[in-house]
Amino acid sequence: MRISGAQAIVKSLENENVDIIFGYPGAAICPFYDALVDSRIKHILTRSEQGAAHAANGYARVTGKTGVCVATSGPGATNLITGIATAYMDSIPMVAITGQVSSELVGRDVFQEADITGATASFCKHSYLVKDVNKLPRIIKEAFHIASTGRPGPVVIDIPVDMQTKELDFEYPEDVDIRGYKPKYKGHYLQIKKVAEAISEAKRPIICAGGGIIRADAANELVELAEKCNIPVTTTLMGIGSIPYDHPLNLGMLGSHGVYAANYAIHRADLLIIMGARVGDRAVGAPHKIEDNAKVVHIDIDPAEIGKNIRVDIPVTGDVKLVLQQLINMAEKADSDEWVNKIKEIKEERKLNAEVKSESGFINPKYLLSMLTECIDENTIITTEVGQNQIWAANWVGIKKPGKFITSGGMGTMGYGLPAAVGAKVGQPSEKVICISGDGSFQMSMNELGTMKQNGIGVKIILFNNSRLGLVREIQRQRYCGRYSQVFLDGNPDFIKLFEAYEFKGRRISDNSQIEEALKEMLSDDKPYLLECITNPEEPTL
Repeated sequence: MRISGAQAIVKSLENENVDIIFGYPGAAICPFYDALVDSRIKHILTRSEQGAAHAANGYARVTGKTGVCVATSGPGATNLITGIATAYMDSIPMVAITGQVSSELVGRDVFQEADITGATASFCKHSYLVKDVNKLPRIIKEAFHIASTGRPGPVVIDIPVDMQTKELDFEYPEDVDIRGYKPKYKGHYLQIKKVAEAISEAKRPIICAGGGIIRADAANELVELAEKCNIPVTTTLMGIGSIPYDHPLNLGMLGSHGVYAANYAIHRADLLIIMGARVGDRAVGAPHKIEDNAKVVHIDIDPAEIGKNIRVDIPVTGDVKLVLQQLINMAEKADSDEWVNKIKEIKEERKLNAEVKSESGFINPKYLLSMLTECIDENTIITTEVGQNQIWAANWVGIKKPGKFITSGGMGTMGYGLPAAVGAKVGQPSEKVICISGDGSFQMSMNELGTMKQNGIGVKIILFNNSRLGLVREIQRQRYCGRYSQVFLDGNPDFIKLFEAYEFKGRRISDNSQIEEALKEMLSDDKPYLLECITNPEEPTL
């Protein structure tokens, strides 16, 4: 079958069972958009290319599929960069397709030319610049394979406009064989046996569960191992949801914005089992202190991560789901009853306090989010922006199921939460999706309200408005003697009127007594809703 390159792209995407694309057209990608008209694939027109990348990210995280975003050349492609980097840091499978100027013009600095493959080289899993139209089907097949296998991540395909108009004999490959790319899934038996032996010898074991548990669909195996061996579990920010928040062995999130019990346990354990986590600085600020006290096990699909940030005694490379299945069969209960009881006591003694404050004119965000937990079901999807709102949500919203807490962990991208919520709602239209936001982050992507309006996407937004860049202001107060610089947002718009301009409903509350009724109103239907919460600028993150 002889067709154009643009038609080949569309047919290749159809062969990959792509049903949703997020994007923004332009001249260099117009042939593709013309071919898309005749396809069953649904296209969501976002209000910016960055929004398209974040929406594809959110879609991938709730569906388990590879997200797809599309942009034109030059500024269209460069506007994807933050979204590509965000997906890379959090290991999210995504294919980013960009238009490019005609092949004979590449490298001549013509109108809307940018070297997107070069620009994203350090934060994408792989990239292609298509130079032969006949290779398009193979490239797309490889891109989806690379993005979704091993440690997932974004792949960039840059396609010059003439490659979209030239013709080829289309045949989509059935298999992929990439020399040098052979992800290892099954863990080494002897290494896993060493882990089982270490568990049996440990008195103070602890598991650190990262986002890899969720990516690998290994939450059930994690809980089974923890229960069988009586090992407490702490999670990273990206690992929230890998064990139910109310499970007796769940200590909560660790790290600089985590809870006391989790950090206490990590630094006093004699066996630390890291699963699908990078051991980033926000999770473990001083790894050398842990190395001195504990035997360290690191299980990860990516061998490059093992030992990168912490000394490892027992490395295990492989898919964490398969490794856990092997480990469950080998491991026996640890002699950890005394340790677990002590940790539980500390957790109860030092648990976070969400008591209602008596301040008039302000909402206590921690209290509101704890009440939100009581109002939502286990399938509700929570996305967050970045800043105080993210940490409040991480510590106060109870997540029972994996994949229901969507946030930017590695990159910490402001403006991520709303478009990610859009993508999540498109991916799971039957579930409620709530974006937890601050007034600073929200204004980085509030143009995506237009995407919600055009496509009837019923995302709920809880906006904590303190007229400040709250977390930066807090850092300036603590570390810079209160010399505040460029953290005031006193010119904020009337957010309720902004929502009403899109014919959405909204409500502003400023007293804790209003919370219960407002949450019920927000959750009463599946339409867009803004709950604006006036928050004290002095409200601390923890």
